[in-house]
Amino acid sequence: MSAHRHRRPAVRGAAFTTALVITLGYAAVEFAGGLWTGSLALLSDSGHMLSDALALGLAAIAAWLARRPAGHRHSYGWARAEVIGATLNSLLMLVIITALVVEAVSRLLDPRPVAALGMTVIALVGMGVNALVIWIMSRAEMTLNARAALLHVIGDLVSSFAALIAGAVIYFTGWLPIDPILSLVIAALIMISTIRLLRDTLHVLMEGVPPALELQLIGKALAGMPGVVSVHDLHVWSITPGQVALSAHLEINDLQQWPAILAAATALARDRYGIGHVTLQPEAHRPKGARGTSVIRLWPRGRRPKA
Repeated sequence: MSAHRHRRPAVRGAAFTTALVITLGYAAVEFAGGLWTGSLALLSDSGHMLSDALALGLAAIAAWLARRPAGHRHSYGWARAEVIGATLNSLLMLVIITALVVEAVSRLLDPRPVAALGMTVIALVGMGVNALVIWIMSRAEMTLNARAALLHVIGDLVSSFAALIAGAVIYFTGWLPIDPILSLVIAALIMISTIRLLRDTLHVLMEGVPPALELQLIGKALAGMPGVVSVHDLHVWSITPGQVALSAHLEINDLQQWPAILAAATALARDRYGIGHVTLQPEAHRPKGARGTSVIRLWPRGRRPKA
């Protein structure tokens, strides 16, 4: 028996589409500016913005898929499409970072002249464009999908700032290595955020227990309810980060009490742990020794689960 509460994602696809058009347009401007000035920072930033356009496109498609209703072939709906989109965007970001590091090392070994003034002006405008895109995207719900797309844009904002600083340093001092050095620093910072996001998306795809919840505490709470003898085969996972599901077998003293126990267990999961999708199966209490071996740990009533 189960109690279900589905929630549709509220990500606004229009925000992704608007950000996509702005980003794609300025990517072309920065690419031309990078060729004109000879700046690696600008060329890498244009590459970032092009990847942003792809990331935003993926995010928009994922958000659209996530709004599709559940059906016979996808009983949970398509909400996890956003998690897949976030994973793909994270992997794309790692590829871009790798390419940037390779080019930066090459520039350190073989410095090239840079038109510092033009580089600075284009980077300054780029910061404004990225700030506008971030503001537009901040109006959407921050799902993993939105976080992944936003990470690309934030990476571009920081890269534009690095290009601005590099242009100023080169203009006043002529020290060319500052351009690839700042590119490496930015790559390292973005790498940290990307790995964290990738870890979060893979945790959802692997149906891990949400970080904010503890399986042992939930099992103990269910086992401590009146009429419940023990809990086993307990599973807690995320359909998406905003949709948590729980399933378990509850061994009870009196099957006639099951409707009341189900209602109480559902309310406990919802109110105490924020779990809105609960599936519970009742089992009549069996004497010790008659119970089979469970692949998932058992929480007997009144006993504290082992760590």
